[in-house]
Amino acid sequence: MTVTIVLLILAFFLVVGLPVALSMAVSGAVGLYMLGGMQFLTGILRTSPLSTANSYEIITIPMFILMAEFVIISGVANDLFRSASIWVGRLRGGLAMATALAGAGFGAISGSSTAAAATLASTSMPAMLREGYDPKLAGGVVAISGTLAMLIPPSIALILYGIIADVAIGDLLIGGVIPGLIVTLAIILTVAFIVRIDRDSAPAGRAYTMREKFASLRTVGPMLILLIAVSGSIYSGFATPTEAAGLGAFVAMLIALWERKLTLRGFWHALRSTAQTSCMILFIILGAHVFGYFLTLSRVTNDLSMWVGALELSPTLIMIIILFGYIILGFFMDQIAILILTVPVMLPVVMQLGYDPVWFGVIVVITAEVGMVTPPMGMNVFVVARYTRRPLGELFRGVMPHVWAHLIVIALMLAFPALILWLPSTM
Repeated sequence: MTVTIVLLILAFFLVVGLPVALSMAVSGAVGLYMLGGMQFLTGILRTSPLSTANSYEIITIPMFILMAEFVIISGVANDLFRSASIWVGRLRGGLAMATALAGAGFGAISGSSTAAAATLASTSMPAMLREGYDPKLAGGVVAISGTLAMLIPPSIALILYGIIADVAIGDLLIGGVIPGLIVTLAIILTVAFIVRIDRDSAPAGRAYTMREKFASLRTVGPMLILLIAVSGSIYSGFATPTEAAGLGAFVAMLIALWERKLTLRGFWHALRSTAQTSCMILFIILGAHVFGYFLTLSRVTNDLSMWVGALELSPTLIMIIILFGYIILGFFMDQIAILILTVPVMLPVVMQLGYDPVWFGVIVVITAEVGMVTPPMGMNVFVVARYTRRPLGELFRGVMPHVWAHLIVIALMLAFPALILWLPSTM
């Protein structure tokens, strides 16, 4: 009965629009009070803030956010798109394919999905519309390409999962590399399929000489330096994810200085934006800790694991049901909130089914990408609509073919877990 009351309170708070952090903290506090009284509750509330902020891995989050801020200031994303468009722009739909490549490149040096979507919307979208692309195709590929930052390291979503699930963050970040490349390929193939069916949706671009192509790679140099500084140092064991995050933020600042884009005002804005975003995430984690204490003490996770273990279904079928539930949640909730709310409950169940926690983290983030672009939430679509002033309905229609392609990728990862687990095993 107590669990039912607390879950109803949480659902009510989320429906009326109370911030996720407060929703979890208040509903969890009510549950703890019902379980042990006021003294029990105050004892947990006294220790939770320190235990939340005292984690060494937490430093990774503000450092990667700061790195993303410096990357945006440096304007590297514009160079990535120009270079990619020179290499594949002559193909029909080439600029849309270049957007996917630029999204993957920006994700490898950012980690922020909304930042990636906003940057691509202000760079690649106008270029495609000028060339005569169907706005539906252009908006769809921009929105879906922005989600790559959730998966390709450094990924804030994977770092949060690692903190919640107590899983090695380095394994998670490296585990997202191959799936990130597969998702990028899926976006490109989806664009190729669309323009093959409807040749009027995208024109063929002009051809470039090999000299021009190789000359364009010079602008990609800063991205490669940053990629080596972050992912390379983690994979090689030269640095922990936390150290790599600090190194990445420092290198991104040097790149912004080298490009002569970093002003004192811009530096202050980057620090302030990083502090605001980091505080928001820490507040969410604090609320999740309070709610997690309630779930643990009420034995919800144990009871759920026992119930799933008693089901006469194959582990694969149960996992399909779990992932389908994540897709449904993604229609209505923010992806960070989904991770915070569900991972403490679902991870013991998934591990009981025999699945690896690293694999589960990566596939949940891929599934969350679908929620980033599907109505009615579709955060990335709202970001693209804000920057391009295109109708939401048009953008949602344009992104739906990519949603179906993502579902195929999820099925592939479910059938072949080694696609996620092989690269971390070689570290």
